[in-house]
Amino acid sequence: MESTPDNQKPDTLNDIGVLKRREIEARIVAPLIERFAEEFGADRVTDLARETVVEVARSQGAVLAEMMGGNDLAKFADSMENWTKGGALKIEVQEQSDTTFAFNVVQCQYAEMYRSLDIAELGALLSCNRDGTMVEGFNPNIKFERNQTIMSGASHCDFRYSLDPSEVPVDLEGS
Repeated sequence: MESTPDNQKPDTLNDIGVLKRREIEARIVAPLIERFAEEFGADRVTDLARETVVEVARSQGAVLAEMMGGNDLAKFADSMENWTKGGALKIEVQEQSDTTFAFNVVQCQYAEMYRSLDIAELGALLSCNRDGTMVEGFNPNIKFERNQTIMSGASHCDFRYSLDPSEVPVDLEGS
């Protein structure tokens, strides 16, 4: 059996595509968050949900690095097929090198899905909120920057991942 950082069973849910996975999660989590917010207060419940999503994302990032067979930016870029499967995201790569992976998301079915479920306000919490911490789990040396999202009303999302040149593994076999 494959082990994971938390000794949990391997997560194979991305096989159905992350968009479908997020829809299933949202259909379960949104009513729970709503009910818990009524009972315990919206601010506290939202904070706890955010903390939990971040922890899960970090753990999933570490598992993703294992699945990809490495944690450099090239492997991370290759992992994008999980999020773009079935046209879930339309991305335009701006730059891709050993130290930079920069792209814009110009169409996001995740945002459309949350809006269609009338839970647009939870979209950022349940999906966008994962991006920075997921990459921390994948490789804590990769820096993440994003200044805008479609989910918050921008025309595109600007994803910028970078790695200090001193952190790039040296390929001794290829030299």
